Amino acid sequence: MVKWLELSVRTTPEYVEPFAELFRRYGEGGVVVEQQGDWDPDNDPAEPGPPATVVVRTYLPLDRTAPSRRGMIDVGVRLISLLQPVAGLQERVFDDDELEASWKSHFTLLRVGKRLVIKPTWQDYSALPGDSVVELDPGMAFGTGHHPTTRMCLEELERRLLPGMRVLDLGTGSGILSIAAAKLGAGSILALDVDPVAIRTARANTRSNDVSRSVRVLQGTLPHSQAAPGSFGLVLANITAKAIVSAAGPIADVLAPTGGLVASGIIRDRQAEVEQALQGPLVVLDRRYDGEWVTLVAQRGNEA
Repeated sequence: MVKWLELSVRTTPEYVEPFAELFRRYGEGGVVVEQQGDWDPDNDPAEPGPPATVVVRTYLPLDRTAPSRRGMIDVGVRLISLLQPVAGLQERVFDDDELEASWKSHFTLLRVGKRLVIKPTWQDYSALPGDSVVELDPGMAFGTGHHPTTRMCLEELERRLLPGMRVLDLGTGSGILSIAAAKLGAGSILALDVDPVAIRTARANTRSNDVSRSVRVLQGTLPHSQAAPGSFGLVLANITAKAIVSAAGPIADVLAPTGGLVASGIIRDRQAEVEQALQGPLVVLDRRYDGEWVTLVAQRGNEA
């Protein structure tokens, strides 16, 4: 039986991205981001409430590569801590069954928007008339609908998807957005992710939801040979501010005239940077907030 090492760090929302990037590079695929506490932008700064904190987690199989990978993560945490002091790297060891139970304990039935229901594969649910049910086993890939970024993306997807629309899901993770798009009536969906663990998880979830014919899951990012210029009516990018900035040009290229972008995974401190990268071929139409997380809705102009 495989043993797993859980590594976690508690930080403030503005430092989620560097820790998540570090964990993605050296961890075994998945990164868990768990927000704790509340942050209200309307609070008087002179009377602050309890500070919001975020726990970022990743997992390593306890094999011969674990010591070097754990060492690189530790070095990275120490370097980031020079900018923002943290309590240090926390460790726990799980076997396969314990790890699965840990994931399941954080994933419960969730209703999003007017029609979407996100259901764990191991939980029973009797669908109501009009429900679009997404059955999900996230494994070690990001995306259950409970995180604010994923939830806001699902809500915007439900609002903006037109029947038969072609959709690109950039950074698909568990496949939740692609599956939801298929259930809501998208014509075809291309789901991309650089993480091989996410690819395996997303493919398994598309099969279990019987949407494999409309969702194509491929490894990679933009530009991609299967993402032709001007071919998508909607792009979903629930990734990070850094990744969105890097992909801003290629995203605009693959959007059809007047096609839309839903971009999430953005911390408020990085919002202006992301908007600046998008401006030009894209126009930001709407901004949504949940704590320190931002979701941007943009559209390509006819002249782009």
